Amino acid sequence: MTSTVGSKGRTGAVAPPPPERSGRILRFSRAERLVHRTTGWLMLLCLATAACLYVAPLAQLVGRRHLVATVHEWSGILLPVPFLLGLASPSFRAGLRRLNRFAVYDRQWLRAVLRRVTSPAARPAGKFNAGQKLYAGWIAGAVLVMMCTGLLMWFTGVLQPISRTSAIFVHDVVAWAVVLVLIGHIRMAYRDPQARRGMRTGFVEREWARTWHPHWLEEDRSAPSGTDSGAAGQPER
Repeated sequence: MTSTVGSKGRTGAVAPPPPERSGRILRFSRAERLVHRTTGWLMLLCLATAACLYVAPLAQLVGRRHLVATVHEWSGILLPVPFLLGLASPSFRAGLRRLNRFAVYDRQWLRAVLRRVTSPAARPAGKFNAGQKLYAGWIAGAVLVMMCTGLLMWFTGVLQPISRTSAIFVHDVVAWAVVLVLIGHIRMAYRDPQARRGMRTGFVEREWARTWHPHWLEEDRSAPSGTDSGAAGQPER
């Protein structure tokens, strides 16, 4: 869906840009960072226990198969919990709305990626670029599929038309896809120290934001108070 910025708020006043701290601006609130961090650790725990269950050398090394299986099952069930708790935060909800909207410049970003053009001018972005939006949507769908197939494997006989073998096949295929996508995600984060700093401390350099996410600054300057763009940039008390 194409996003539009500048919708009217109740007061009609212009929201200030994101708060600054020594040349840096707030990119992620504490709630957003906690949701990302907790979800990441749960995902890694899920994958690590899965490897201990399915890779024979690791299974022999770790042992305690029943305990490992229990940790794997519950880490998978708990995966959506940080997201659900994060919905209580206005900044987290505002970030979700940004992730869920494709703008015209996102198409330009994708075309530049397909042509392997890496200059910032060819890859304009808002707070999140098109790749991050696609990744967020894909990983959310994959988690739902993994949870559903995992529950079908756990509670056999709940849905008779779907066999346990089919659930295992889908679960394993999606798991491998998640591993590959996560490797790409970690690789991209490793190549961008500013992005890592933003997720670690909440703040990024203004010059980095102006170079790689210029529409984010423009949207926050032009959005009236009370809108999502303004709420996303407010510091937590």
